[in-house]
Amino acid sequence: MIKFFTDLHLFYCLLMIGLFTSCKEVLPPAAFGPVPNENQMAWHELEQYAFVHFTTNTFTDKEWGYGDEQPAIFNPSSLDAEQWAKNIKEAGLKALILTCKHHDGFCLWPSKYTEHSVKNSPFRDGKGDVVKEVSDACRKYGLKFGIYLSPWDRNSAQYGTPEYIIYYRNQLRELLSGYGDIFEVWFDGANGGDGFYGGARETRRIDNETYYDWTNTCTIVRELAPTAMIFSDAGPDIRWCGNESGFAGETNWSTISMDTLFPGKSGIEKLLNQGEENGNSWCPIEVDVSIHPWKWFYHENSKVKTPETLFNIYMESVGHGANLLLNIPPDRRGLIHDNDIQALKGWKKLRDEAFADNLAKNATIKADTERGNSNKFAAKNAVNGDKNTYWATDDDKTSGTIEIDLAELKTVKYIVIQEYIRLGQRVKTFSIEARRDNRWDTVAEGTTVGYKRIISLDSIKTNAVRIKIDAKACPLISNIEIY
Repeated sequence: MIKFFTDLHLFYCLLMIGLFTSCKEVLPPAAFGPVPNENQMAWHELEQYAFVHFTTNTFTDKEWGYGDEQPAIFNPSSLDAEQWAKNIKEAGLKALILTCKHHDGFCLWPSKYTEHSVKNSPFRDGKGDVVKEVSDACRKYGLKFGIYLSPWDRNSAQYGTPEYIIYYRNQLRELLSGYGDIFEVWFDGANGGDGFYGGARETRRIDNETYYDWTNTCTIVRELAPTAMIFSDAGPDIRWCGNESGFAGETNWSTISMDTLFPGKSGIEKLLNQGEENGNSWCPIEVDVSIHPWKWFYHENSKVKTPETLFNIYMESVGHGANLLLNIPPDRRGLIHDNDIQALKGWKKLRDEAFADNLAKNATIKADTERGNSNKFAAKNAVNGDKNTYWATDDDKTSGTIEIDLAELKTVKYIVIQEYIRLGQRVKTFSIEARRDNRWDTVAEGTTVGYKRIISLDSIKTNAVRIKIDAKACPLISNIEIY
């Protein structure tokens, strides 16, 4: 009898220990390094949107207006902002940034601070406001709206003096307070040079680092558009990719140290394109490129990039963890040209076909290690379609392997990997293996992953895919897709 009670007591103790262990909460990993704020996360999820260059340059056949253009030259015969928004939306783009004022200083809205604007043009009999028409069209078609306001103004007599900064900030306030929600404010790095400057017709140089007092200029954006992202060569929220060819670095860290950076600083193109593994700020890449080779404004007989070229740009921008800003300039009618529309449609078709059938959805997935052996951090979280869950390892494991079993031979061409970047960018290198004839072959290798990495393969036949990760801290993978 005594032995029976002893055994029962032992069984009860073991049962309670088991229950306690199974109920013990497995905590998520701590954040590692800089992390995106909520505005930056929302921006990452946009992935691709349109740039629209449109001003007097469209009518003078120039890329950079000198500033002496007569407002009367701006006279689009059939401007239809809804045509822009409709075609941009149908191309799968999610927002539109308008060049409200380019370097020539001509304002597409009736600014009360200058006569060099649409109010002195024939457009809508001098009562037009292109910025309003475009912002209204964006809202009608569910696009976010952003503004480009060139810091350089080749028309203003005040440019290069302290008074110009007051002028510039007044115009910034007009745009941020009169056109609804703004998702991004775009500051150009081209500053200073020859210009009209109110008739002086001279060259004026400014100190890019100090002249604009960017800290206080950006404060205006924070006050009037608190959810807007601020772009420039050097952030503070998103940075330039360092080129206008349409690619982010094969290695692309969303972190960079901005202590010595400022808009217009030269010689930092490679740094901007790749970022810094141990950078102290989250400042990801935006890739700006035009649908017309090397032309931002529409020109007669402009060549248009093919859908295939646009797809390659997508793969080297969005597919490298950056956002894509594709310029689509209206012609002199004020319409997106049909050649451009056809290129956009072809590009959209290629993307839809490439990423139509996610083979990972119904696949069996396992990992060599899972954080605390908990379902909260299991491998299945990487294929469940929920961006808020992820596979993770224990803190002391900075590498791991995920295997996706496709059950039968499939043709695989693209693999998408995404990190749970809310807790930092971690992956330093990865490799992908495919199982063929009961043998694992390495079919791709790479460095960073970040928000999204798309790997292109040579249409391999395989029944399983294995992804090996090496990271700076325990890896967190929120999504894997196979096409």
